Order: sequence, then C-alpha cells, then structure tokens
Amino acid sequence: MKGQHRVEQPSPWMVKYAPLIGREGLVLDLACGNGRHALWLARQGYQVDAIDRDAQALSSIVGTANIKVFTVDLEAGDWPNSDLKYDGLIVSRYLYRPLLRTLAALLNPGGVLIYETFMAGNEQYGKPSNPDFLLLPNELLEIYSPLLNIISFEQGEEKIPRPAVMQRICAVKDAC
Repeated sequence: MKGQHRVEQPSPWMVKYAPLIGREGLVLDLACGNGRHALWLARQGYQVDAIDRDAQALSSIVGTANIKVFTVDLEAGDWPNSDLKYDGLIVSRYLYRPLLRTLAALLNPGGVLIYETFMAGNEQYGKPSNPDFLLLPNELLEIYSPLLNIISFEQGEEKIPRPAVMQRICAVKDAC
C-alpha cells in the first residue's frame, strides 16, 4: 500500500453498518479526507470511489488497491456528473445540504447510505460551530425517511472519541 501515513480508525457507526453493503460492492466515500473509511472498506474487499477536494489529503491513498481517487470540489458543482450508481455511500463529518437528497438518487436498488456528522449543539465543543455545518435535530431522518428505508438513526451528545454532538443514519434504498 502506498503512503503509510497514520490514519484514524474508521467510525464504529461505519464499521457496524458496512456489512449491509453487498459483498465487493461499489462504495462512494464522499468528502473522504485522508481516506480512513476508504482504506478500511478497500481492505474488506469493497471497490471504493474516494472523493475529496483536498488533493494533498488524498495523496496518501492514491495507488491503493480497490480505491479510485477523485479530486473534486463538491460545493463548486463539479459533481455529480455521471450516471454511476453505488451499492453503498458513506459520509462522515461533512455537510453540504444541497447534496443531501441527491445522495439517495446515487444508490442502486438495495444500496446503503451510512451518514454521520455534527449537529446543533456541537458549537459548545468547538468546531464545527457554524450552523451551515451543523445538522438540525432529526434533519437526516426527515430528509431520508421519504426516500429510503431507515435501518437506524441516532443523535445526541457523545464523549468518545472526543466530546461532540452527532447525528447518524443508516438507510437502504428499496430493492425494486
């Protein structure tokens, strides 16, 4: 594996629900940063499209087996620009509201969305503190309930791995 940089462990939420994604399926790791989830998923046998705007952060996973890396500024409208559909889509610690509904459309039938990010109340612990980057209470549930089948949802304050206020959802697209 190229780039032996120290990478954070994958989120327990991602690890818990990733097995719902079809074996060896195609997974999109959206706003993947340094690729902690992309690396973990690739090691599990998934094919991963890792997207982030930070080419330097992505550089450590370029050339890794089972991972295709794309440097894309999601907020500049550079993506989505293809008809590619995914068996799984993961998002961690990222919020750009104009994309939220689009994510459900990117899933294949039976595809799994696993999403977690900060929510209102997190400002008491530091960044992010801008309301543009903090989900409202029940926001993911309200957005995805009409579009996907909700498997699990949680929100609230946590102390580990560091104090934060988080919201998480795992949802599946109908297998038509």
